[in-house]
Amino acid sequence: MKGNAMIAQAGGPTTVINSSLSGIITQCLKENNIENVYGCHWGLLGLINEDFVDLGQEDKSIIEGLKYTPSSALGSSRYKLSEKDMPKVLEILKKYNVHYFFGIGGNDTMLGVYQVEKYCREHDYELYGMGCPKTVDNDLFGTDHTPGFPTAARFVALSVLQAGILARDMQKVDQFVIYQTIGRDAGWLAASAFAVKSAECDPPHIILLPEVPFDEEKFFTKFEETYRKFGFVSIICGEGIVYADGTPVSASKTKDNFSNVEFGAMGGTSAAMMLHRMLTNKYGYRGEFQVPESLPMCSADRAVENDIDEAFLLGQEAVKFAINKTSGLMTTIERISSTPYRIKIDTIPLDKVAAKTKPVPEEFIAEDGMMMTESFNEYIKPLIGEFPKYVKLNFYPVK
Repeated sequence: MKGNAMIAQAGGPTTVINSSLSGIITQCLKENNIENVYGCHWGLLGLINEDFVDLGQEDKSIIEGLKYTPSSALGSSRYKLSEKDMPKVLEILKKYNVHYFFGIGGNDTMLGVYQVEKYCREHDYELYGMGCPKTVDNDLFGTDHTPGFPTAARFVALSVLQAGILARDMQKVDQFVIYQTIGRDAGWLAASAFAVKSAECDPPHIILLPEVPFDEEKFFTKFEETYRKFGFVSIICGEGIVYADGTPVSASKTKDNFSNVEFGAMGGTSAAMMLHRMLTNKYGYRGEFQVPESLPMCSADRAVENDIDEAFLLGQEAVKFAINKTSGLMTTIERISSTPYRIKIDTIPLDKVAAKTKPVPEEFIAEDGMMMTESFNEYIKPLIGEFPKYVKLNFYPVK
């Protein structure tokens, strides 16, 4: 089937989402069956508005440079396709002779690609739709990890390591520090801070995940035990932590276009802020809280080389599958071994990924629900690379 290719980036960005874009464009330009390569400006909103750019006209150096450029080069949005959009989408695809459609994004984006591919199939229009995974949250089913997660995890782990050293040395000023990660329903990023912990006294001391209902009394007990031992407490929390009844710890009631509760700035409050208030109200301690919001999504200075390469490869492979008349799938990463680290590319049907969330498995969570297990380290460490070795004084007394 000769025709044109269309690419959309949607949802939140990652440091390596443009690497997948580069991979798709690069492979499309090699394929004889693909005549032109178009990009949707502003994600799926660009598809509806016929706001397209001709990516085939870009200089080769730009396409190559995308591999190392953070954020979403095509522009993104969180527009949610509805059933009433589908007739217009089909009309637009026909108008531009698009027979290859690629969506780079998370579970909501995979839902959009699934809707387009399914509607075209039901209406006898030959379209090969493929999804390419992206999300720092690492919550897509069917893939060992998602491109963007290793770099974001490294950002979090390094930040917690450095902030933890600061908190240790400033404990006579601030008795605790709270670091909040993004990740609405899954705690993969919060958990990643565990990778820098080599001894019990090392930060982080408490990790709070959305997968584990927040228990205020258990939290206070763990905080007190830790403070007695080390003189300060390093706490990591996922933005979406909730009480047992499902109420967000952040107390946010604001919702986005997908009916998801907004956290952080858009919610007007945060879990870290509420935890800080709990601790200061109960103990009168000083403390800091850090909410970096989208910084882990665009941290090119901390990019993991494997993350860049895997994102590019997943984009290339999505095109190869489509050219071979494969449709309705998302390319995935299957881990063959951790030591040495080796992977292969596979696929999963879009309907098994769309609008679903992959939680942190129970075997990765410690019994008390506030720390990770060593098996999590076996999973995470091959993804995020080595960390700098910081030293501390021995404090030899003067004689």
